Amino acid sequence: MPTISVVLATRNEEGNIKDCLASVKSLADEIVVVDESSIDKTVQLARDFGAKVKIIPHEPIFHKTKQKALSLATSDWILQLDADERVSPALASEIKKVVSISYKELEGYQKNLLKRELFLRHQKTLEKRDGPSGKADGTYAAFFIPRLNFFLGKFLRCGGVYPDGVIRLVKRGHALFPARSVHEQIVVDGKVGWLQNDLIHLSDPTLERYLERNSSYIDLLAKDLKREKVAKNPIVFLNYFLIKPVWWFLLTQIRHKGILDGWRGIVFSFFSALRFPRAFFRYLKNG
Repeated sequence: MPTISVVLATRNEEGNIKDCLASVKSLADEIVVVDESSIDKTVQLARDFGAKVKIIPHEPIFHKTKQKALSLATSDWILQLDADERVSPALASEIKKVVSISYKELEGYQKNLLKRELFLRHQKTLEKRDGPSGKADGTYAAFFIPRLNFFLGKFLRCGGVYPDGVIRLVKRGHALFPARSVHEQIVVDGKVGWLQNDLIHLSDPTLERYLERNSSYIDLLAKDLKREKVAKNPIVFLNYFLIKPVWWFLLTQIRHKGILDGWRGIVFSFFSALRFPRAFFRYLKNG
């Protein structure tokens, strides 16, 4: 049976870390936590759970810390998690299955995924943004996992939020984080498949938590605009302050049926659309 490491990058996650690690208790042969000098009980809680903990300074791009955690794992396969995520028993069982069956069996498993068409459409959208997900042939080296995102008391299933595929299960030595952007996927040297059981993401139980995370993302988007030397003329201003946010809100609410998630779906789309003018304003202010 191949071994599995669970790795996390953390910063002040005492409210999440214990439940996250408890959800992988039956799955992990090894737990690795790279912590960005937390000032709460994150490190102690992780150590109490038997995790190997490395403490480092805070990194503005959190994916650099995730890459450090990935590089410290020693098992055959690595499951990378965030502290606010939970692995269900069904997902844990599926992970154990896919890392142990043959290539031929994996091919059959991929063809019979219950949400195969939805997953492949989502992957195509991601690849337009991030580039190809792994290679078209060869052995399987990584898997997307669909995520259910918790927002203000409800899991969002519309508005383009689901399946929110993330490459999290990877073969050791076959994947890395470029650490350039907050939304980037892991780069995989090998073929990428999908798992069908959802990863529970308790991302935004309160509006305060959402706005805090959202502000951090906007800072990184503003830095991307600066790095790309985006023009600051009136046409670009109009694009970021009117066209992009209106287009995004209508896209997520109408085409992707975000309105079916009720008022939470509307609020999510609204603040998601606001990232364009907010990021451009910070770029103007600090660029």
